[in-house]
Amino acid sequence: MPEDLKQMYKTIMDDHFTPEMEISFIDNGKRQTLFYQKVAWTIDNIQKGLRYGENPGQEAALYKLVNGNLVLGQTQTIAPGQYLASDIELLQSGKHPGKTNLTDADNALNILRYFKDKPTVVIVKHNNPCGVARSDSLADAYQKAYMADRVAAFGGCIALNQAVDKETASAIASQYAEVVAAPDFEEGVLGILGQRKNLRVIRIGNIHRLQDFIGKRCIEFKSLMDGGQIVQWSFVPQARTKNDVKLAECEYQGKVYRIKREPSDQEFNDLLFGWLVESGITSNSVIYVKNEVTIGIGTGEQDRVGVAEIARDKAYRKLADRYSWEIYKIAYTDLKDPDQKKEIDDKVAREKGGLLGASMVSDAFFPFRDGIDIGLKEGILSVIQPGGSLNDYQSIEACNEVGATMVLTGQRSFKH
Repeated sequence: MPEDLKQMYKTIMDDHFTPEMEISFIDNGKRQTLFYQKVAWTIDNIQKGLRYGENPGQEAALYKLVNGNLVLGQTQTIAPGQYLASDIELLQSGKHPGKTNLTDADNALNILRYFKDKPTVVIVKHNNPCGVARSDSLADAYQKAYMADRVAAFGGCIALNQAVDKETASAIASQYAEVVAAPDFEEGVLGILGQRKNLRVIRIGNIHRLQDFIGKRCIEFKSLMDGGQIVQWSFVPQARTKNDVKLAECEYQGKVYRIKREPSDQEFNDLLFGWLVESGITSNSVIYVKNEVTIGIGTGEQDRVGVAEIARDKAYRKLADRYSWEIYKIAYTDLKDPDQKKEIDDKVAREKGGLLGASMVSDAFFPFRDGIDIGLKEGILSVIQPGGSLNDYQSIEACNEVGATMVLTGQRSFKH
């Protein structure tokens, strides 16, 4: 990297955004206003806001909602003062946060809110999860989320739904991350995390109350290049329990097609886990899940077959890297011994990238069976998708042919 570009990333930009902001919605003279206040942190006795936006050279500011309310039809915006990523407690700053650090943390919490009863870890990179896992201990959940995609987790944002203990902190400190966000940190943990001087350590007490944010909406703004704005309510996934989905069934040319097998309890756990993780992934997306751990995440593709293939290929590559790291403590791409590489390749091939018995999750329907066939050929045995395609019967037949099961949410989960 040229030295001047390196220096740009180290330079803190003084932004010129105003201390306060108001956004009003007006109907026949009746005004509803949301009041915002600019956020800054005291670091080295100096008040500092965001470092910069998505790139050096882009001024940026963070505002928190401090007052006002908005009711449009039957929908009401979240009440002011219930802060998460917009009002963080910065316990260790290193380089203080930039825009992408906070949007990554926010999307991690967007996913994490749906998981309470077990320790859960979400690792986000470039606003998409690269590893999500649940387990009986926080340290194990972190290890599984990290090893789901160790390469992409480099420099990521780690969000945890429980107070960080020493075992988990030691694992985090042994890797490179940009941000770690948790409801609290046990005694002695900050000293461990402090080994990483540039790690931003964030305490967000409201993570303990994340479930209160389920079903709550905020207003999302998308600015167009001519200054125009698209405004929408934030997305709320409706399928959160097994009672919210239905076994796939459709009618085509007078014939009724039905899935022959219901999901097992474990399959339901994975399907619902995957569907809720899906709500934080850029579309088009397809992901694979097994034992409440993501094993292949495909994001942002233009076609559903392509993204199913990308998620499949990532599952193979990430499993190979995991085995290489666990056995030889070296990245798969750096493995030179052809015999060692063949041993791993053969093991991954036998296990079909870990996809045998896994669940397949799609944010929108499959237009044809070619997309779902990508996963079925690798041994996936359960599928969750919105349904609604004229060709749903093809996907149902594809599953029945191999004894797989499929449920429909009746709601797509696009995120752009």
